[in-house]
Amino acid sequence: MPSTEDTIAAIATPVGQAGIGIIRISGPDSLETAEKIFKPKTPHTALKSHRLYMGYVYDPDSGKVIDEVLLSYMAAPNSYTREDVVEINSHSGYTLLFKILTILTGLGARLARPGEFTQRAFLNGRIDLSQAEAVVDLMNARSERGLALAAQQIQGAIKRDMLALRKEAVHILANAEAAIDFPEEDIEHLFRSEGAETIQKQLIHPIDILIKAHAERVWVDGINTVIAGRVNSGKSSLLNRLLNETKAIVTDIPGTTRDVIEATFNVGGIPIRIMDTAGIRKVNDTVEKMGIDLALQKTAEADLLLFVIDRSRPINRDDMDLLEQGENKKALVVMNKIDLPPAPDFAEKADSLSRFSVLEISALTGEGIDHLKEAIKDTILSDNAQTSATSRAVPNLRHRQALLKARDQFLCASKSARKNIPMEIVAFELRNGLDHLGEITGETIDDEILDSIFSQFCMGK
Repeated sequence: MPSTEDTIAAIATPVGQAGIGIIRISGPDSLETAEKIFKPKTPHTALKSHRLYMGYVYDPDSGKVIDEVLLSYMAAPNSYTREDVVEINSHSGYTLLFKILTILTGLGARLARPGEFTQRAFLNGRIDLSQAEAVVDLMNARSERGLALAAQQIQGAIKRDMLALRKEAVHILANAEAAIDFPEEDIEHLFRSEGAETIQKQLIHPIDILIKAHAERVWVDGINTVIAGRVNSGKSSLLNRLLNETKAIVTDIPGTTRDVIEATFNVGGIPIRIMDTAGIRKVNDTVEKMGIDLALQKTAEADLLLFVIDRSRPINRDDMDLLEQGENKKALVVMNKIDLPPAPDFAEKADSLSRFSVLEISALTGEGIDHLKEAIKDTILSDNAQTSATSRAVPNLRHRQALLKARDQFLCASKSARKNIPMEIVAFELRNGLDHLGEITGETIDDEILDSIFSQFCMGK
């Protein structure tokens, strides 16, 4: 865990030409360090908190002015990190921003690690861990719905649910420990008769709702979709048509696509990470074989499969082998090239596809593409009932795993209470469940996991 006693600095805006660039400083020496390089246009005896000052940033070694800037100072604890924070708004450009940052580090500030400002906000108690994670979701939001869900989380939707669950779990645990400490009061009998049902109603049931709500993360995280099929079935043409741009090379030569081509687009507000893969066939060419192996790997890992079949050719063994990989996955069969006459025996062999949803399209003309997009959305949401009406909290994968662990422990405690297992065991299981709930908000989590979470942040956030 990095020290929170030193002063850190970083460029807080993306590299590139823009109207402004921002350098953020946080820590006990933020104001003192900034004052060494800033001259306000209007002299002040002292910079006041939450005011914006116009002036110049200069090099203290040479005395030369570097840029005209706006500087803001936010005194602790009323800042993003709950530390003294200074932000310098200069003109943008990497050379200029790097020059200012270099001067600041030369004056004693340390270059911030990725996510360290938000990590300090968490460590200093301004936000909990679920709110910190929502910062990444806000920055990476690729749909309106995903943005709204991230905004709810950063406002504390998950935090509030966890506080309510933990409060209830602590109350139940207190009753279990009272039964241990005062056996003569017959508290144990009362707990065993009512406690198991209370655990089920007040802990397990609300957790089940939250676990179900995880399905709505599709609006934030998107879904991995793979286009698979035989060579020259029209996979690359389909990718280009879905994206409305020429992303993949399309030729009549078999085996044109040898690597995985990735892109992102939205279907009904859902971010779709789509991959075009090498056509499946038996080959001796080493490079093409590597592409086919990678295609099979991506197909196995996909959340949604689009199996493209050329309707103008007979269905063969390669088609059927690929379709077998979609047995336990969300999958659509896309009959391509409806602008061409079908193969003579196509209808007869197409009966074997009845277990899949089948759509007919022409990637060349665009016919049927809108129906395909609608089918993609329906397939993704087929088992994703809207849960926002029952809970505004939408756990991410880490939260879901912690909730499942907590649920298991609370379920064990409920069963133990019913089966007259010693109350010490019941209390132990309740404590374990509490600890797993604490992992979500960061109350019970180790430094290694914290570092992993904040390493996903960009520099300066």
